[in-house]
Amino acid sequence: MIRSIEDRQKRIIAIWLLVGVFMIMIQVLLGGITRLTGSGLSITEWAPIMGTIPPLNQDDWLVAFHKYQLTPQYQILNSDFTLSEFKNIFFWEWFHRVWARFLGIVFLIPFAFFLVKKWFTREMTRPMIILFLLGALQGLVGWIMVASGLKGDRVSVVHYNLAAHFISAMVLLCYTLWFAMTLLFNENQKTYAPKFRRYTLIVLVVLGIQLFYGAFMAGLHAALAANTWPGVNGQFFPTIFIGDDPWWYAISSSRINVQWIHRGLAYVLAILLVVWWWKARNTAKSLPLARFAIVPFILVLVQIILGILTVLLSTTNIPVTWAVLHQFNGMLLLMAIFIGYFLVTKKATTELTK
Repeated sequence: MIRSIEDRQKRIIAIWLLVGVFMIMIQVLLGGITRLTGSGLSITEWAPIMGTIPPLNQDDWLVAFHKYQLTPQYQILNSDFTLSEFKNIFFWEWFHRVWARFLGIVFLIPFAFFLVKKWFTREMTRPMIILFLLGALQGLVGWIMVASGLKGDRVSVVHYNLAAHFISAMVLLCYTLWFAMTLLFNENQKTYAPKFRRYTLIVLVVLGIQLFYGAFMAGLHAALAANTWPGVNGQFFPTIFIGDDPWWYAISSSRINVQWIHRGLAYVLAILLVVWWWKARNTAKSLPLARFAIVPFILVLVQIILGILTVLLSTTNIPVTWAVLHQFNGMLLLMAIFIGYFLVTKKATTELTK
């Protein structure tokens, strides 16, 4: 009976964490929309409390618009903006920030309830602390990113900072998911497969690099550099290293180079996940992994198709709908491989004493 109560409490905490996972995904998608619509610099101040309230009357709107008019983005890129156009971009950045605050509330209130009820075990203490630290770090990195676009003659945020903001969100997403899975799965549902686990880790590293380049694509609007496929403006190998720029800058800041590398990594991932599927089917000793084996491969194929469509439809602007779908599926792919990695983390001692 005691065990049953503890299991029920764990399951409720896990569901709370999975709600957090879903809300983080929405937050990331809102960030993508904010970037694609050029809305990220429409709010020039960081006000954690008062920033929740949008302008409520014409005078408030004029004050907010005036602050935006002082930014390099307005003066260089959007000097013909009307107040109505400013309201459109303001909405996405405001919604993005408000959702982050709402996410914090969804984490804090149940956390306080579980703490008072003493539902947290000693094993949960450290993960909880790490979870809240990662959340705070995400907010800090977000403001550093926004601030980078308000300096000098920049009309957008620094794409390196955007990538750091995105990757820190992915770390928070995966950590929350991992925490939930530790509460939902027991050791007997996992598989002891150290070689396959190492291979899965390699796939995760490649995907991590790919996610960095996905953020570079968004930050640089690199899809506009070549809206052709399968070639890159008619070439399979673009002239990527011509010029006086250092190699690291050429592969991280040149739009055509970033797109070419992003494409290439997608094909590498597809091959790696074909092998992953085959290995998983031959490795699986647990029902969850056996059933799950095909999911990452399907998701990577969908991801490539969405990426191709996004590039082909990027003429004067990047299609927001297709780009957001591409980003959403990318998160699903990351979580799928992460779940696969979790399912092969069974300890050797458990396997030997079974």
